Amino acid sequence: MCRNPRTEKGRNRDVMAETKNALSFRGVNFSYGTDPVLRDVTFSVPQGEFLIIIGPNGGGKTTLLKLALGLLVPESGTISVFGKKPGEDRSVAGYVPQDTGRNRDFPITALEVALQGRLGFPGGRLSYGRKDREAAMEALKALKMESLADRSMGELSQGQRQRVLIARGLASDPGVLFLDEPLASIDPETRDMLLTLLGELCGRLTVVMVSHDMSAVSAHATAVACVNRKVFYHDSAEIGPDAMEQVWGRCPVELVAHGIPHRVLAVHDHDHGGEGCSHD
Repeated sequence: MCRNPRTEKGRNRDVMAETKNALSFRGVNFSYGTDPVLRDVTFSVPQGEFLIIIGPNGGGKTTLLKLALGLLVPESGTISVFGKKPGEDRSVAGYVPQDTGRNRDFPITALEVALQGRLGFPGGRLSYGRKDREAAMEALKALKMESLADRSMGELSQGQRQRVLIARGLASDPGVLFLDEPLASIDPETRDMLLTLLGELCGRLTVVMVSHDMSAVSAHATAVACVNRKVFYHDSAEIGPDAMEQVWGRCPVELVAHGIPHRVLAVHDHDHGGEGCSHD
């Protein structure tokens, strides 16, 4: 379970409110062409939070991450990461994209992938020094992958590849780590190990993770953002049917209450054209 960032080192909620937020969106709108994806998004993530982002397919979860990273630019509104524009300081944010399994035969080792996380450091260096290699190895060690540092990525299992990608995100010692579906297509043992690691990291850094896994919410999250064109931010991992209905409509969904996922089947209106029923 994540250490509560509001009491970390004895700090209370009021003191934390006076410190810089890790991530802030203010009135953000974004569209792909004429297709609106996110509308009037406003929320802030305090430092040390473990935020889980959930929502239906196509609701804007991955787009939200890409905006926070500066990979996409909003059509209106402002975004800040530790008070700076997204992408202004690449070393402040680590990113773990979805592993689609492509390019498995590309000749690159686990250590070389982890080292890529050091490229964002100020100065735009294109070569690695001793400190870079030490940081990359420390990140691999945290993921229990140091013994496979020289192994080709194509030789690794899906779970091992995912651990290497997370090590890359951690190699720069970022203030916030963004992860897009890191639990997808991995075995239960690796899933539990990754969630435990992320739970241990939050408080020291901020974790923002897109996930379909509701058990991740109940066991590890300190906050939840429900995303479906709009963002409904909950300053707790305890979310009930009213909050879920805001995002999924009146479709059957799982909610998290008292740390336990529950399956809820609300009165279902089959005449709403399926809107909000695209479950992740």
